[in-house]
Amino acid sequence: MKGNNEVNYRKQKMKSRIAWTIVMILAVFWLFVALVPFVFMILNSFRKQFDMLAQGVFHLPDPWFFDNYPGIIAKGFFGYFFRSVIIVVVSMILMLTISAFAAYPLSRMKFKFRAVIYAGIVAMMSIPMHVTLIPIFKMTTDMGLYDNLFALVGPYVTFALPMSVFILTAFMTTIPKEVEESAEIDGCNKYTNFFKIILPLSKSGLSTLAIYNGVSMWNEFAFANTLLQSASQKTLPLALGQFKGEHAMDMPLILAVLVLSALPMIIVFIIFQDKLVKGMMAGAVKG
Repeated sequence: MKGNNEVNYRKQKMKSRIAWTIVMILAVFWLFVALVPFVFMILNSFRKQFDMLAQGVFHLPDPWFFDNYPGIIAKGFFGYFFRSVIIVVVSMILMLTISAFAAYPLSRMKFKFRAVIYAGIVAMMSIPMHVTLIPIFKMTTDMGLYDNLFALVGPYVTFALPMSVFILTAFMTTIPKEVEESAEIDGCNKYTNFFKIILPLSKSGLSTLAIYNGVSMWNEFAFANTLLQSASQKTLPLALGQFKGEHAMDMPLILAVLVLSALPMIIVFIIFQDKLVKGMMAGAVKG
């Protein structure tokens, strides 16, 4: 009997090692796939315009050319940057607020048509975002918001809401009801429960939604390109068109724009990656 247990233990240990080896190989492969484009951008952003043709794109620049970054800053890069920051922050605040207010009754209360409302929200996740470009363009024009930075708030919030409410409803459902019931015994009403108990316990879920939707809003191009026209209103994804030459593209200059555009999201992810992981795993470990 002891011999059989030892054999089974060795088999399980061998399977575990094989599984971890496969996982590590896939992780290293994915790291390579994700890292190569970023290395390509950084290396070639330090070249002159035609050095990419004369040198290998993955060779170290010879010589290193640092004028691309001061050049794009002098051409108004930070104007595009701060406009993107403003629109993402405003959209995120509205999206998280509405999502939290919608998810709380859907997850914690029983009322008529609750299932129908929830099903409708889930069904809206299947609507392709770009199908609505023409109707939203006409609506924005009729409202006098065309070529206004805040015209992007409506589409960004609207299309982020279904997924956000779906995720946050599932997250709030995992919070033990006993916590809320204990507070009600002490005299707390639904509003107090929401602001003092449910909302603080949902910080991980809210952080996950903020990072997930923030990246999408930061990189969104189609609506920004459709609803904005003047250079004084354009956001960072549209900056590439402003930095290309009249007759030829200065690829190292454009790659420098891409590096500076991606850097804020990378920094945010590094700082808040623990909250992102906790938010994604919370539904599996709570309750």
